[in-house]
Amino acid sequence: MYSKQWTRIILITSPFAIALSLLLSVLYGAKQLNADIVFASLFHFDPGNTDHQIIWHSRIPRAAGALLIGAALAVSGALMQGITRNYLASPSIMGVSDGSAFIITLCMVLLPQSSSLEMIIYSFIGSAFGAALVFGLATMLPNGFTPVQLAIIGTVTSMLLNSLAAAISIYFQISQDLSFWYSARLHQMSPEFLKLAVPFFLAGIVIAVSLSKKVTAVSLGDDISKSLGQKKKTIKIMAMLSVIILTGSAVALAGKIAFVGLVVPHITRFLVGSDYNRLIPCSCILGGIFLTLCDLASRFINYPFETPIEVVTSIIGVPFFLYLIKRKGGEQNG
Repeated sequence: MYSKQWTRIILITSPFAIALSLLLSVLYGAKQLNADIVFASLFHFDPGNTDHQIIWHSRIPRAAGALLIGAALAVSGALMQGITRNYLASPSIMGVSDGSAFIITLCMVLLPQSSSLEMIIYSFIGSAFGAALVFGLATMLPNGFTPVQLAIIGTVTSMLLNSLAAAISIYFQISQDLSFWYSARLHQMSPEFLKLAVPFFLAGIVIAVSLSKKVTAVSLGDDISKSLGQKKKTIKIMAMLSVIILTGSAVALAGKIAFVGLVVPHITRFLVGSDYNRLIPCSCILGGIFLTLCDLASRFINYPFETPIEVVTSIIGVPFFLYLIKRKGGEQNG
């Protein structure tokens, strides 16, 4: 009953919470704007007005990008935690984000003239590569799928992929370009790139929502999912497809942003319970709001300079990660 009440609260208040977080994101930055200017630009855009240009070409794409990316990473984390029954699973910890970043680094060297659409496709391939590498190594090691062991494998794999990417960038002298792209470039969000990525985000979220009931069954364990007639392997493949699409799109759009896929699903689960019919849509909403507010905070931590948003998410995520390990140890989700 308690979880259903929280679900209603989140769903009913979400339009207002999203609108408020977007408005705050548009209002505040290196140059602070007032609400009158924002609403004037929305309804009476003046191409010659500098403030209107900032709002439409910088602030709105940035706010919309943070909302979409936060939603995508949170849903990806929720799916991964469900299908692996691992409370530490998330795109950044399980190598999905780093696989995407590694392949994009290769493409910067080998295919420097790639279009935005091609970069998104390469990012999908990288996400699949990173996930396959981590889960492949886990299969080869004893107790490889226990939460802490899988997190260690994911972390080591991520470090390896990061090191290889750094070595490639130094050798081919693209370190500056790579550093710019790695720094979670929400502040340089391209409106055209964002429009191109939106259909992929929507497709990934639709797949996730359509799988929600089946992921609930899988998260309860092999015996229960089998007794309910669920095809576990097919469900996991489709869920990972959604994760690859969502994480790949997010990384291609703004670089790596850690811990969103870990923190948000756990907070959402605490509020609405472990039923993925509620968990996935609520994670989607809270993830978008969470990253939008983190992006807003990144503008004020070292004002007037901007702090990389991954620093903000890591300040929240690292203690949360350690808390989960201390509290739950090596157990799997029940």
